[in-house]
Amino acid sequence: MRIIEEARVRELLSAEKCVEIMKKALADLEEGRCYMPMRLITIMPNTAKFGFMPAWVGDYYGAKVITAYGPNAGTQYPTHIGYVMLFESEHSTVAGMVDATAVTEIRTGAVSAAATDALARKDAHTMAIVGAGAQARSHTAAIVTVRNIDAITVYDMRPEAAQAYKAEVEAQYGIPVTIAQDVRSCVKDADIICTLTPSKEPWLTLDMVKPGAHVNAVGTFTPATREAASDLIAASRLYADQVEAMKKESGEYLVPLQEGLITEEHIVGSIGEVLCGKKPGRQTDDEITLFDALGLAVEDVAAAVYVLQADKEN
Repeated sequence: MRIIEEARVRELLSAEKCVEIMKKALADLEEGRCYMPMRLITIMPNTAKFGFMPAWVGDYYGAKVITAYGPNAGTQYPTHIGYVMLFESEHSTVAGMVDATAVTEIRTGAVSAAATDALARKDAHTMAIVGAGAQARSHTAAIVTVRNIDAITVYDMRPEAAQAYKAEVEAQYGIPVTIAQDVRSCVKDADIICTLTPSKEPWLTLDMVKPGAHVNAVGTFTPATREAASDLIAASRLYADQVEAMKKESGEYLVPLQEGLITEEHIVGSIGEVLCGKKPGRQTDDEITLFDALGLAVEDVAAAVYVLQADKEN
């Protein structure tokens, strides 16, 4: 059995490669080539969300076992900690364990990049980042591989986090980064908006977002939490990573549904369905598209399988 730690994962799994892996995994899920039961998430006494996320991908099956602990934000500890445990399918022996912190970080940005590539305008070139943590880095790394980004605006409640993000991105990509003083000024001119916070109340309202923008709402994944307000959801073409999961877990969808502002038919479909040609993507240049990411086990297992195989070959 191989145990592959964080540094090795980052060495083997580039953002660009992970975007390819995520597109295939999401399409395979919709085509029935992957199997994924619903995940189990339990709130522990210290407020940590403890998750068990199983899936079958190709010749392997496994599960990500992880904690999501918000109070770690801004400290030396990551907010997501755990491993993806893999079993080979022929004899069901343990094949390996892959660090889930790096897998989660990289694949989440890659999934949003896959959604951005499928839904954002082809001429989208400005990006807004709300929340300047690890996901801000992974989203930047992935989205610059699918769109020609030439300007970024960032907002974070912690000014030092926004400043650190600005310094890193400008040094690594040569893209100018402007630090915004509030969310409204951060997103008002953006073609692509990424919300990457564990907010309980929505950051974005419809009047903040310009026509034609694409939104990746990524930071929340429970029925009572959301980053996009009901009026924005109602006015947007809404896409899921998996429709079944959205209907059970997404506050972005469930709150406006309960308010009577949308119906179940408001969900256009999943990104995998768009990639397969089963559901339509963007229809006009002026409409707002919104991808609500909950995170899927098939994404974690597919990324971990690639890392395991790449580690064997190198």
